[in-house]
Amino acid sequence: MVEMVIEARRRSLGGFEVGRVLPFMRRRMVGPFIFFDHMGPVDLPAPVPRETDVRPHPHIGLATVTYLFRGEIMHRDSTGVTQLIKPGEVNWMTAGQGISHSERFDTLRESGGSLHGVQAWVALPENEEERAPGFDHYAMSDLPSFEEAGVSGRLVAGEAYGLKSAVKTLSPLHYVHVELAKGARFAPPTQHAESAAYIVRGDVTCEGQSYAGGAMLVFKTGEAPAIEASNDATILFIGGEPLGERHIYWNFVSSRKDRIEQAKADWRAGRIALPSHDNAEMIPLPDDA
Repeated sequence: MVEMVIEARRRSLGGFEVGRVLPFMRRRMVGPFIFFDHMGPVDLPAPVPRETDVRPHPHIGLATVTYLFRGEIMHRDSTGVTQLIKPGEVNWMTAGQGISHSERFDTLRESGGSLHGVQAWVALPENEEERAPGFDHYAMSDLPSFEEAGVSGRLVAGEAYGLKSAVKTLSPLHYVHVELAKGARFAPPTQHAESAAYIVRGDVTCEGQSYAGGAMLVFKTGEAPAIEASNDATILFIGGEPLGERHIYWNFVSSRKDRIEQAKADWRAGRIALPSHDNAEMIPLPDDA
């Protein structure tokens, strides 16, 4: 059964708004997923101002997972990686003990264009929180796909429906992109303790109740009711095994409050390096803004 419904709340990133779903006051995490932002859909008119870019900023204790339906974003980070992400691909950045990165619209700067996607954060297990930072990019061909009547899907990360994604994860999870034609039914994965469905677009019914785009349905442990599309719909299923309590401040996640304080001091003092190819500016700690 549906245990909770979380509606996306609008948040401004400066140049555009996102729908923020996680963390939520009454539901901080779903499995290891501790943050979930729905970006767009938004049209960025030319020329896209640099104020729309997300300037260099830090992370610890998590992995950022960027997945696009439309548009392009240029990623640069303090490990020296520069990587363009396009629709259907995955940028998986493991922050570990500390990383910084920027997300810019270099390829859309002159022509403009649409942007639509999701950035999620996956908390790391306690024994992996201080691992060395790293970055991995995966092409669409690395992500297993499946089809049945009225349903097409792609396994973004983890394991589900007998498939396993090439994306390297550090704890058991699933992240599935599903397209439903009107009238089609599909159920979320059942192998993990926690699971949720985010309705990206369209209208659906579940257990006799109607839900619209922008809602996340969090399911009771061990239950996976089918979702039926009232019209063409896009759904993301996320979930996994819980990791225990996590503290979150700004872009920092940790099992320890004192580690959050250390990260704040490190960013303020310049001990977290800036991206080597994007080090002329940075976002200050919110306490200092």
